Amino acid sequence: MEKPNLVHPAIIETHPLKPFLPENGKLLMLGSFPPPKARWKMNFYYPNYQNDMWKIFGLCFFQDKNHFFNLEEKTFKEQQIREFLTEKGIGIFDTAYQIIRLKGNASDQFLQIHTATDLKKLLDQMPNCHSLMTTGDKATDTLMLSMPETAEKPMLGTSSHTYFAGRELTLYRMPSSSRAYPLAVEKKAEAYRKLFLEIGLL
Repeated sequence: MEKPNLVHPAIIETHPLKPFLPENGKLLMLGSFPPPKARWKMNFYYPNYQNDMWKIFGLCFFQDKNHFFNLEEKTFKEQQIREFLTEKGIGIFDTAYQIIRLKGNASDQFLQIHTATDLKKLLDQMPNCHSLMTTGDKATDTLMLSMPETAEKPMLGTSSHTYFAGRELTLYRMPSSSRAYPLAVEKKAEAYRKLFLEIGLL
C-alpha cells in the first residue's frame, strides 16, 4: 500500500509589531517584513543586531554608527530609538502584513507576500506625511502593488512622485540595510543622508 504524499501546509505569518506612527510624522519607512524572532535583540523594527539600519541612522544624525547600540551587551537602545523617531517624525512599518517564509529564514529572496499592508490606513494616521521610503527591492516591489498604475517604481537611490490616499507622495528607494547587501555601511548612510536632507530632517 502506497503511503500518502504528505505536503506540509504553508505557515502564514502575520506582522508581529504594531505600526510605529508618530502623529507629526513626515516620513514613513517601509521594509519588507521582520526576521524570525530568534534573531531579535529588541521588540522593534530592524531588531537583528547584524542589520545596518540603526548604524545608518547613527552615522546620519550623530556621526557615530554605534550611537543606538549597547556594544557590551550587543543590544540596541530601544527607548532612545523610539524617542528619536518620535521627535523627528519618522514612522515605520513594512510593506507586507502577512507572509510565507519559503526557506524559514530572513532573506527577502524567499519571502512570499500573502497580504500586502493597507498603506492608506497607515497614512490616514500620519496626515503630514508626504514621503515614503522603502528599504530594499522586495519592499519597493510590494509597495508598487498598492500604488496607482501611473506611479513609477523609483530606481535605487532616487525618487518618483505619485498621488495616493488623497495626497501627493514622493517615493524614495534606499539601499537595503541588510548585511547581505554588498555596500559598506558608510556608503549606505550617504544615500540615506541625502534623503533626510531633502525631506528636511537634517
